[in-house]
Amino acid sequence: MHPVNKLMVSTLQRLPQSLVKPVAMRYIAGETLEDAARVVRDLNARKMMATTDVLGENVSTEEESLRAVQACEKVLAAIQEERLNANLSIKLTQFGIKIIENFCYENVKRILQVARSYKNFVRMDMEDSSITSATLNLYERLRGEGFENVGVVIQAYLRRSEGDVTKLIRKRVNVRIVKGIYIEPENIAFKEREEIRWNYLKLLKMLLEAGCYVGIATHDDFLVQGAYQFIREMKIPSTAYEFQMLYGVRPRLRDQIVAEGHRMRIYVPFGKQWHSYSIRRFKENPQIARYVLQALLFRT
Repeated sequence: MHPVNKLMVSTLQRLPQSLVKPVAMRYIAGETLEDAARVVRDLNARKMMATTDVLGENVSTEEESLRAVQACEKVLAAIQEERLNANLSIKLTQFGIKIIENFCYENVKRILQVARSYKNFVRMDMEDSSITSATLNLYERLRGEGFENVGVVIQAYLRRSEGDVTKLIRKRVNVRIVKGIYIEPENIAFKEREEIRWNYLKLLKMLLEAGCYVGIATHDDFLVQGAYQFIREMKIPSTAYEFQMLYGVRPRLRDQIVAEGHRMRIYVPFGKQWHSYSIRRFKENPQIARYVLQALLFRT
């Protein structure tokens, strides 16, 4: 990270949460399920889908994981009851994968069963490289047991991802593709912006050519245009893919993609763990950190 960007993020980390919260909430639905439902309703009215995320990760006890599972069950129930066009994203470190892997498996299976009863879908988010293999293994296990309502994520900056995609496309899986945000060593991750971009497009092309349903998750104009080109050249129907973006990030680009006839899903996080999520997003996108600092400095 550039020294100036590092300084901005460090400054935000040291500020009182009460000062940062009003601005950070531009990128988070709020602290409650009711907040998330309100945001999703608004997105649906704007012809956009959503995926909801109960904030929290790297829990240290089974009790915390079980509380997260219960919270996710409530999300799925609310989506069903309010007829929202939304699904659910989960983090395996919140479900206990670093505590006991089989405990995590049982938790995810429980959520998938609830989602299946509602004819809904669950995306397992990808986290840092320490659990990449465990995440993919769990995904394969669940698919092998007949769960079709589960998807996975591939991070384009990981050098291993081409091999992972080669295995995944054999089953025409549902994949979200992202650049990747966690800080990883150079021996396992691409570091240069352009090589990450080109690898993203390479993997996206592999997935689309194989007939996989792809969540094209990006805020990068270059990648959006590259995706457009693939869609045109392969004559891919609009029902075979979707674009995905984070809540509150680049709304003009989001609206433009929708206006051009593409499906759009917005990642809607909510919960009391908003501060740690915000800091991670600031590190990923220092431009957001700059906006937040400017808003704090010049607010009246």
